[in-house]
Amino acid sequence: MPTSATIRHSPPEVSTPNIDALAHSSIICTQGYTSGHVCSPTRAGLMTGRYQQRFGIYTAGEGGSGVPLDEVFIPQRLKPAGYVSGALGKWHLGLTQEYHAMNRGFDEFYGFMGRGAHPYFDHSDMDHPIYRGLKPIKEEGYLTTRITEEAVDFINRHKEDPFFLYVAYNAVHAPPEAPEEDIKKVTGDKKRDTLMAMIKHLDVGVGEIVNSLRKHDLFDNTLLIFLTDNGGSGAMNANNAPLRGFKQMDYEGGIHVPFIVSWPAQLEGGKSATFPCGRLICLPRLSTLPGCPCQRTSLWTVKASCPPSKVKPINSTKSCIGVPRVKKENGPFASGIGNWSQRKIVLNSSISKKISAKRQTSLQNTRKWLPNSPPNTMHGSTKWLRL
Repeated sequence: MPTSATIRHSPPEVSTPNIDALAHSSIICTQGYTSGHVCSPTRAGLMTGRYQQRFGIYTAGEGGSGVPLDEVFIPQRLKPAGYVSGALGKWHLGLTQEYHAMNRGFDEFYGFMGRGAHPYFDHSDMDHPIYRGLKPIKEEGYLTTRITEEAVDFINRHKEDPFFLYVAYNAVHAPPEAPEEDIKKVTGDKKRDTLMAMIKHLDVGVGEIVNSLRKHDLFDNTLLIFLTDNGGSGAMNANNAPLRGFKQMDYEGGIHVPFIVSWPAQLEGGKSATFPCGRLICLPRLSTLPGCPCQRTSLWTVKASCPPSKVKPINSTKSCIGVPRVKKENGPFASGIGNWSQRKIVLNSSISKKISAKRQTSLQNTRKWLPNSPPNTMHGSTKWLRL
């Protein structure tokens, strides 16, 4: 879902005023990339901070059937520091109870377990229900709006606590469904007109979440990251131009995505990060929040437990967003500083033993493709992401 604020280009019919406003006050990662071209694998990478291929997730079917239970998810790393965690919307990281979000470290869950193609209005199929916590429920209402309402409610209830909120809208995934009154004839294409209405409701949701944080005086000290699973879908008549390709393709249109980072207390907004920035860096960034014991490793928000006065602002234009590590006493530093070959060594370390010998050989061969220069010199290539 490219927007004029995040990828610097957008068809005229796309209107996202709330997302654009957030972007203009934040760091816009103009070279933002996912770790794959389809939803479930990239979510597995996001939750673990590891290339999902290292634990055998290559396809949406493999990811949707469940991430290995010995992989550690973001909320499990944040829990020792006292963070309360909530997951909302699309899960798609396992269908059975052992893979449920609340059995992977989350304290609360509202959403559905399966793939993104979940109806937006009809929630009556109890074989694929909406869950609250571990129990399926009967639900009504437009799903994008309901996810927003749950997000605002979570913030209201936990405004006094450090929290991690993973808001995984299934919009703008198929099926093309939106309130009829919001579908305007702007393109002459009914499906694309519906897509514009779906984007409108997603944008409204982002605005309401930001407003809720502001209402409770939490926005400045909240690390808020906006990104997507993959590029726009050709099946939904998305327009990723001038990028080539769509979701399920390894071209730029499948993996080059909107990526916004906001944390006013730590990051000076109104700037662009023009170096390649992958979403796998999110977990290392979160694992270095105050109080977290681990120093390694669709809209979410993390309210930090450290008062902003205790940490000096990070010069975000000179270090890799997501890797800077916060120190209360001596100020922050960034382990991402240095030449690309040094960072490349970190990316290539410790291939999982769970991957078959054949896949290990494939990964080792892939290592030979890595350039000695940053990936942005390889426009259109995704080889650097395949480790």
